[in-house]
Amino acid sequence: MAEPAALRARERGKGATLSDELKDTLEDLIVSGVMKPGARLDEAVLAERFKVSRTPVREALRALAATGLVDLRSRQGGVCVARISLPILIEMFQMMAVTEGLCAKFAARRATEAQKQRLGQLHEELTRILAAGDHSRFYEVNQDFHDALYEASNTHYLAGQTRALRKRVRVYRRYVTFQPGRMAATIGEHGAILDAIRRNDPGAAFNAAIDHVSLLEDDIVDLIAALSEQDTGAG
Repeated sequence: MAEPAALRARERGKGATLSDELKDTLEDLIVSGVMKPGARLDEAVLAERFKVSRTPVREALRALAATGLVDLRSRQGGVCVARISLPILIEMFQMMAVTEGLCAKFAARRATEAQKQRLGQLHEELTRILAAGDHSRFYEVNQDFHDALYEASNTHYLAGQTRALRKRVRVYRRYVTFQPGRMAATIGEHGAILDAIRRNDPGAAFNAAIDHVSLLEDDIVDLIAALSEQDTGAG
């Protein structure tokens, strides 16, 4: 994801403010890994970069702190992109596995034919992208598949909480996704989830989704390496 030189233009919804727009832009930079955990967030620097006053910057940072993406009182002093300790990160992945499992379970019971078709189309697209070797595109369409799964659950609170948690760990999930063989495994795991949903088998869908999201031993080792790399870079 390219780092913008100024606040990107976007259509504002009714009642949206400049701080809302800035919050969304900073959030995108954080969850995509452009702004890494531990990176300092100076109000004056951000105001100059995005050509805004410091007030919307301050409001945006407070809003991001409320979601856990920003630490207003970091150990290094000042405002930073939030870090997550390894034990908490593993717990977050474990919780995400359960909430994704529940989304898949409800999708197997409630998904419309149109929603099932959407999941199938994204699955086929991922298969083609992997064959073409376009790994960056694979990661983005993989996000679309999971969003379609949450939509197919036809829930409100559950889908919203699952999206929020996935967004919170997204920068760390990238390290797992790009490990050798992980994308090929994803195709098979998505296929198992999709098959269970098509068969209207909630139990199988739940188990397949948990198996897909749960961290294996090698994944945890990769995360440890990723956290060590980020600590070195931030220092």
